[in-house]
Amino acid sequence: MLTYEYGDPAADVVLIQPVDDHDLAEIELEQVAVRERTGKDFRLIAVKVSDWNFDLSPWEAPPVFGDEGFGGGAEAFLAEVLKLCADPGKTYVIGGYSLAGLFALWAACRTDVFSGAAAASPSVWFPGFAEFMKANPVQAERVYLSLGDREERTRNPVMATVGDRIRETYEWLKDLGKECTLEWNPGNHFRDAGLRTGKAFAWVIGGQDEPAGERKG
Repeated sequence: MLTYEYGDPAADVVLIQPVDDHDLAEIELEQVAVRERTGKDFRLIAVKVSDWNFDLSPWEAPPVFGDEGFGGGAEAFLAEVLKLCADPGKTYVIGGYSLAGLFALWAACRTDVFSGAAAASPSVWFPGFAEFMKANPVQAERVYLSLGDREERTRNPVMATVGDRIRETYEWLKDLGKECTLEWNPGNHFRDAGLRTGKAFAWVIGGQDEPAGERKG
């Protein structure tokens, strides 16, 4: 597993993020967004994903766009990620963008290691994920959700469900008594990924400075 580390290596707060090359290109912008919004020290471990659709998908699913389906390798990937969370004195937050955001939510349902989940524009349209979350409640106490306000306006019938699914997820989390927020950002799925991810992590580690609730970004 290839990792890249940023921030303060001695920080008590450790952010874990699955990344691809596009994420790495925006990682500096993301860190600035976290620092400016929190003023807190943090260590960011970016975990390079070798096969995005395989490593981050919780189970097999047919292609939604293009010809590539989803391989269901998230369980094995999570096992490797958890090796990075071995210090009981640290606070660990899992987060990411798009399918990595979905992985963060799924991981927060599978283990109580993470105190928070930062899911920026997560792929909650993923087939069967809504049912999974109902049966396997999130164990993290703080959960950030976001979506671009144009993301559900797509001709793809599966991906067009993302707006309804994110609203449902937000309501379920509130019903569970979790501290959560749903932020609507301007634009489609491909706009400001680094900034959106930074805002996600910042809200989770920002404590009471970042109020819960639904809001526009």
